[in-house]
Amino acid sequence: MTLRKAGGFAALTCAATYLVGFALLVTVLAPLGFGTNEIDVAAVVAFIADRPGVLIAWNSLIYVVNALALAVLVVALRRQIANSRPDAAALTGAIGLVWTTLVLGAGMIANVAVERTHALAANPEAAASLWQTLHAVELGLGGGNEIAGGAWILAVSLAGLASGLLGRVTAGMGAISGFAGLVTILPPLGDIAGAVFGLGAIIWFVAVGIVLLRGSQATFGKGTSA
Repeated sequence: MTLRKAGGFAALTCAATYLVGFALLVTVLAPLGFGTNEIDVAAVVAFIADRPGVLIAWNSLIYVVNALALAVLVVALRRQIANSRPDAAALTGAIGLVWTTLVLGAGMIANVAVERTHALAANPEAAASLWQTLHAVELGLGGGNEIAGGAWILAVSLAGLASGLLGRVTAGMGAISGFAGLVTILPPLGDIAGAVFGLGAIIWFVAVGIVLLRGSQATFGKGTSA
């Protein structure tokens, strides 16, 4: 398998982790308040006491699996862009690996939070305090903002358009999603911008995956047709 095709599968994997993660968020995990500013900490602690494996699986999917696939995609896209834009490739590669590291770190912290909270299940107050502290670290690394991800998707989209790897539609979707990720730094717009980033990123990952797997610059690519 070539690096380009590996990158294509990695892009689709990233999209899948987002989709499955969202599905669990709005179903099984909906009563806990994740993804909102009104997380029910007591409910989270009780959920962890009864079903820690569910949250560990969720964290591992949206963070760990996503980060590992993202690392492959970052390297693959850097290689493709470097064919005509070596400076842009170096920049996108650096930003991408920073994002990958933050995502992986957030996942590791999130899983440690579940494990340690479960160990304190007999003391709900201590468990809640510990979980809140570690969850704040998780959010700081990337779970609560999409600045690094927004910067990477935006940079790759612009570089991909300039190099001919990506076409106007794919680059445009990436630019919108990337800009939305940067806007998550603004508290009043954080939730809306985060939703735009997430949904836009799913479409962008799929589009990029198809481009890489087909090995053609024509799909989702040149001109205004895609």
